[in-house]
Amino acid sequence: MKRKAVLLVNLGSPDSPAVPDVRRYLREFLMDGRVIDAPWPIRFGIVHFTILPKRPHASSHAYQSIWTEEGSPLIVISQRLRAALQARVEIPVELAMRYRNPSIAAAVRKLAGLGTEELLLIPLFPHYAMSSYETAVEAARAELARNAPSIRLRVAPPYYDAPDYLHALSESAAPFLEEPFDHLLFSFHGLPERHLRKADPTGSHCLKTANCCEAPSPAHATCYRAQCLATVRAFLARQPVPKAKVSVAFQSRLGKEPWMLPYTDREIARRARAGVKRLVILSPAFVADCLETLEELGIQGRNAFLEAGGERFTLVPCLNDHPLWVTALQRMVTDFTGSPCGETEDLFNSFLQK
Repeated sequence: MKRKAVLLVNLGSPDSPAVPDVRRYLREFLMDGRVIDAPWPIRFGIVHFTILPKRPHASSHAYQSIWTEEGSPLIVISQRLRAALQARVEIPVELAMRYRNPSIAAAVRKLAGLGTEELLLIPLFPHYAMSSYETAVEAARAELARNAPSIRLRVAPPYYDAPDYLHALSESAAPFLEEPFDHLLFSFHGLPERHLRKADPTGSHCLKTANCCEAPSPAHATCYRAQCLATVRAFLARQPVPKAKVSVAFQSRLGKEPWMLPYTDREIARRARAGVKRLVILSPAFVADCLETLEELGIQGRNAFLEAGGERFTLVPCLNDHPLWVTALQRMVTDFTGSPCGETEDLFNSFLQK
């Protein structure tokens, strides 16, 4: 029996909210060619001469507003999730961040030292995007090739429509939908429209028509927007909310190029001005609360809603370490441990090895 292990990978966080640590984190994150997918010299100029001179100071202030005594919320919550999963499975479970610490390199060294022969990588991103899911997979693949080439890598495919994930999402949100509300806004992390077109293997589907995400296409296997909308439809099948009370928006845009529409910050204010007094926001793309949920939505979004005339702003917590989310991950691990080594590779290997 080959020795198996699990690696959970999330995005990452600065080591502290201090400006130097935030700058280091932003440099590593933004210099990733799957985040800013421009040629290296252009990317270097954008990051070092346009973004890093000013953004670390603003981001430092934002991180300070959510930092806890234990540290970064994203790291602390992810560590709790790892511990909860480890308590339910017999094989080793490690946690790593795509950027900064705990690093993928450190996790791979530890797992190699335990004699791991086959590794299940679970990117903590339900939906495919090259700037989240794909970069996590490629970073793990590269680290294994450098330092543990004998370990066979298996990758959990995006689980945006997986029944266990959807059940956890629906049940964790249910208590927040029991009180009367006027509108439910699904806020997903945004992407440049260019990323959607780039990930389209057909080259002729994504953003070519108004309803491209509803028309069946092989492009949906790697289309972030189509997968986000599929999650919304599946959620609403479990928690029936009238369509007139639901909308979808995308947050966290960077730069001036076109990003996925509509923008969350504008949608929040627009809904308040249109008479929505009680707003509920759900963020299915984030499985752990982080800067984008706690500060961008929980502080900036709340203030914008109240200033525009809203009265009650309810931010549904992410899945975090909810028992049903742990169960969903446990099921992935159980499927992995019960399958023979060398079974069919995950659906995305051929695409990710391009």
